[in-house]
This record gives sequence, structure tokens and C-alpha cells, in this order.
Amino acid sequence: MATTQLTASSISTRSLSSFEGFRTSAIQFPRKHAAIGIHTQRSFPSLVVKAATVVAPKHTTVKPLGDRVLVKIKDAEEKTQGGILLPSTAQSKPQGGEVVSVGEGKSIGKNKVEISVKAGAQVVYSKYAGTEVEFNGTKHLILKDDDIIGILETDEVKDLKPLNDRVLIKVADAEEKTAGGLLLTEATKEKPSIGTVIAVGPGSVDEEGNRKPLSITSGNTVLYSKYAGNDFKGKDGSNYIALRASDVMAILS
Repeated sequence: MATTQLTASSISTRSLSSFEGFRTSAIQFPRKHAAIGIHTQRSFPSLVVKAATVVAPKHTTVKPLGDRVLVKIKDAEEKTQGGILLPSTAQSKPQGGEVVSVGEGKSIGKNKVEISVKAGAQVVYSKYAGTEVEFNGTKHLILKDDDIIGILETDEVKDLKPLNDRVLIKVADAEEKTAGGLLLTEATKEKPSIGTVIAVGPGSVDEEGNRKPLSITSGNTVLYSKYAGNDFKGKDGSNYIALRASDVMAILS
């Protein structure tokens, strides 16, 4: 993510209002030099700069290059499923958006590999992928094609169409009791690492630029790495995880 550094000489009292809403503790000024643009010493609330690159107003389009994709970020949820309003600090970071434009693809060996999504597609991406940019008053994300988990055209996670070497798994329910019959709280339940494959991607691209189909198929019960992938909650309350096929350790039968 792009970052911006501020110095004391670059801030005036007239520009301080533009930092309203920023988190605290990222910028600190020594008390001896706390006077910025005024004649008396005073302390300011600590400021932090959004980890986003703001594109100048004269630029109205951003064209991604290579295997990069420009995605318009979906707004964060402002309410819980029960209708409770969430403060900005409690809103989950969006993981989805609409593809605005794509790069020309990349070359592998003698072959050209095109981007796996088209403009207009609704996609889900890795939570901390890409670089956030803001232009035309809207937040966007520039990220690698490989950071896109899949295409999701509905509000149902189970409808996710994984891309490349990704696999969508419905997670098995966690055990609610120990072997001795004691009830487990949510905090002590073991995170499941077993689930049923719901959908698989077309496979990764080999050194010659050809797709290599995955050895995992829908319906397989699999054992996967415990802390891999991206977790999602379905509308029916079921848990899902999207991860790379290489994070699947075994097929169970």
C-alpha cells in the first residue's frame, strides 16, 4: 500500500481540517516544535495519513499495466445483519468490488497470458492485496490478477467462481464438545481444517503459458492448512474458505 510522509513545514492551520477522521498516534511532533503555522505552542491530536494515493483531479482515468487490474471498491457494511449501525472503526474492510479496467496481460515463455477477468465483473480479492488509489471521489484498488480470488455476481458466497488455482471450500462445523463431553466456548473451539470442495478454479499457468487443471474436484472432502486462505460467512451462517490448491494437504474418503 502506498504511504505518504508529512513534515512539520508542510502543514498549516488551514489544512488541519482535512485530516479530520484520521486515526491517532501515527505522527508525533516534539513539544519544543509544536507550534506549526502559529505563534504559540500547542499540542495537536495525533494524525495519520490514509494509506491511499490520491490522484490529482485533472486525471479522470487510471490504466493498469501488465497483469494488474483496477477495481472500484465496494462500500463497507454499515450495519450488522441485525440492523445495528457500526462505527467506522468496526466496519470490516471490503474484499470485493467491480473491475473497471485491466492491463494487457503478461508473457510467460513465448505465450501471452490474458487477464482472467473483464471490465464489469464483480470480484472478490485477497484482503490486504494491492494499492489503494482515490480519484473522482471514489476509492479504487490496483492489484495483481493473481490476487483476485474469484468472481461473485450474487450475494451468496457459495456462488463464488474461483480463479486460477483457487478452491472454494465449505468448512466443516467445529466440534462443540471435548472427548469427555465438556461444552466448548467459541473462543476455545478448534478451528476446523476439514471441509467440502464447492468449486475449483481452472488451474495455474505453467512455464509455457498453458493452464494446468487442478487435481481437486467439487465434492471432495479435503484437509487443508489451518491458517491458509480467506474466510467468508454465507447468508445461511455457514463458513467458507477460499484458498490455493497447494494449501490442500489431502483428499479424505
